[in-house]
Amino acid sequence: MAPHGRALLAYSDGDLDAELLVRRGDGREEHLSVRYFFRPPEEFTTIETTALAQSRGRVLDVGAGSGLHSLALQSDGMTVTAIDLTSEAVAVMARRGVLDARQADVFRFHDGPFDTLLMLGHGIGMVQDLAGLDRFLAHARGLVSDGGQLLVHTVDPTRTDDPAHLAYHEASRRAGRYIGEIELQFEFEGERGAACRWLILDEPTLRRHAEAAGWDCEILREEETGDYLARLARS
Repeated sequence: MAPHGRALLAYSDGDLDAELLVRRGDGREEHLSVRYFFRPPEEFTTIETTALAQSRGRVLDVGAGSGLHSLALQSDGMTVTAIDLTSEAVAVMARRGVLDARQADVFRFHDGPFDTLLMLGHGIGMVQDLAGLDRFLAHARGLVSDGGQLLVHTVDPTRTDDPAHLAYHEASRRAGRYIGEIELQFEFEGERGAACRWLILDEPTLRRHAEAAGWDCEILREEETGDYLARLARS
């Protein structure tokens, strides 16, 4: 994720045209304007606004990036801890006014308890694969309070008719992988990060793994794009 952190820092330093290149394992590329990670609340999606409205108590913002969601919650008077893997992201968050920004891997994070774990921007993807999802859901139970919740934004990989996506799914099946286990590589200004897995989840798969780990799963919002917001509550 180092290129992502560098891109955030570059934008914060004044490079308003900064772009992050995301390359999939089959060579498909997408250029993301880094401005997207610095949007004001009035430009948030309905999934983001729903998630923030549903947040309660002490919040852990996982993979907080530029801190855009943490800042919105802070402005509403909530107590937020924001964590990210890269030191650059943490520096950007601190510069922007996030009061408790820390460099941390959520799998090695043991503070808490928190009332809400927030994972927006397809942030659950950082668990990489279904085995990682199971490890994360077990670990997250130790991070939330009794009655605590995990708010997860992801996208259903089955909601596509794009031939390139369907071919990628078929290649994953042939390799014995779940179709939502995507190989990605991030690049910024010629610096390439190591290739990594990124997980997206169809609703039945998320529900099945959540319930097996002792979470109740409720879908709060769905979009035509296949994006959806789920609430996982400790059962």
